[in-house]
Amino acid sequence: MPEEQAVTGSAEDLLPATVLVVDDNETNRYLLTSWLQRAGHTVIAVGTGEEGLARLDSAPAGTYPDLAIIDVLLPDMSGFEVSERLKGSPRTAHLPVIQISAAAVSPEHHAEGLRRGADAYLDQPIDPGELLATVTATLRYARARRRAERLAQRLIALNSATLDVYSAVGFHSFASAATGGAAAVLTSPASAVFFSPHGQAVHSMIEGPQSTVRTHPVPPGLPDQLAARCLHEETGVAITRLSAGQWRALLPADRLPGKVALAVARTKRGRPPVCLAVPATALHGTDDEQFFQQLANSSALALEALRTYNEEHALGLALQRSFLPKEMPAVPGVELAFRYLPASEHAEIGGDFYEAVQTVNGLLLAIGDVVGHSLTAATVMGEVRHALRAYAIEGHPPHLVLQRLETLLRQSQPGITVTLCLALITPDRRLHIANAGHIPPLVIDPRNGPRFHHPHGPLLGLGLPHPPPTVLDAPPGTRLLMVTDGLIEVRTTSLDTSLAELRDTPRRSSATTVWRGVSSGMTWRQKNIVFGTPCRRTTGSPEPARA
Repeated sequence: MPEEQAVTGSAEDLLPATVLVVDDNETNRYLLTSWLQRAGHTVIAVGTGEEGLARLDSAPAGTYPDLAIIDVLLPDMSGFEVSERLKGSPRTAHLPVIQISAAAVSPEHHAEGLRRGADAYLDQPIDPGELLATVTATLRYARARRRAERLAQRLIALNSATLDVYSAVGFHSFASAATGGAAAVLTSPASAVFFSPHGQAVHSMIEGPQSTVRTHPVPPGLPDQLAARCLHEETGVAITRLSAGQWRALLPADRLPGKVALAVARTKRGRPPVCLAVPATALHGTDDEQFFQQLANSSALALEALRTYNEEHALGLALQRSFLPKEMPAVPGVELAFRYLPASEHAEIGGDFYEAVQTVNGLLLAIGDVVGHSLTAATVMGEVRHALRAYAIEGHPPHLVLQRLETLLRQSQPGITVTLCLALITPDRRLHIANAGHIPPLVIDPRNGPRFHHPHGPLLGLGLPHPPPTVLDAPPGTRLLMVTDGLIEVRTTSLDTSLAELRDTPRRSSATTVWRGVSSGMTWRQKNIVFGTPCRRTTGSPEPARA
């Protein structure tokens, strides 16, 4: 059969088979072998049950006979026992068995043979036509069963691969899901060519299921060159076959053997295609072609969604950052530093924000978080921050700023809640702290060491009154650290443990440099901090904090 020819179920049923004949009678073996070979089958003939079992035990996986014809009365064991041992082994349980006998011909013998593993039972002398018809019928059933089992396995693999490509969150995970999925579904080597979400043309390849996917960049025009082989500028999915020479000319580094089946999928006009490739011999029929097309189409849809998400995410992050201050005010006697970083490359857009504004009452520091992760949270964050600046510049004390923000949220954003901590640093070296449900600020002074300022009021957006701020003395050398929850919340660690670790970090730092303790405390792996010192530093120069 040519490599690229697809075999349908009915055509496969008529293909020649390899038949194991187990019969101790030399004449019977000769007749059975002659009849089977004239019908186009390949015959392996042995004289005892142990020889037949040994032949099967030594056969490499995938090279077993397609059928066994076993005489019931053998010199070393009965054909019934041989059948039982075949059906009891996972390696040979699929092998169909035809039992024959010239002596054991009663209905009881037939029943026992069928019960102990035979798929058919013939009495001798056997008519050649009846034998060949029984062989064909038995092979037809066995092959249909194997096709159904293979179909079920590939459906399971396709479902898993589809889930993987839709779950991919970046270039590397998509490459592994798409290329590894093709290898798993078709149990073969596989390759893929596509544009990463960041616009780079990539070639990924895998040598087989459970192998490691390797990726490297390719010329940007290659995906369109592959699409020109079958899909052109259209949308949808199409399959074509390329000779080994054609494929090597396009992808010299690829290792797919022989002729190649190429599936190209595109979901929108003007968008780059996704191309999957496997050896042409991996597609055994129309079912396999449909699986291959389905995976290519799912990969194109998943990559388009990932590309759209990245575009929207980048726009959202740019919008979110546009709402934040570009620099901190310069205030005599106070040094400020801040870091605003996402928790990870794929962090969601959120409402975390910070502010530092000079007012008639002193320097007002703020850090807050709009509850939720969405573009809405980011826009509400911008609204709250700008209102906060306006109220602060008007000269309102911290608790009245909170009260006015409470009124604003109830009228313009009902149902939205915000956590917000305000710290006013007055010229007389005092801290006025008003906390609306936010992570408590960490106060570090030379006399008392690091401690969290725990008094706080309710979240903004609940319609509840906000108490006046508490006032703390801030002697020279005092530091104030204000963070959002992303810095300290870890799924596998309790919040108390994270807070304790943050509190104890300054104790482990050098006492000669005011900022160094805070800087070394910023080796956390999360996000979003703002902090400052309400006093002039006596030694050294400010060090940049590391998030």
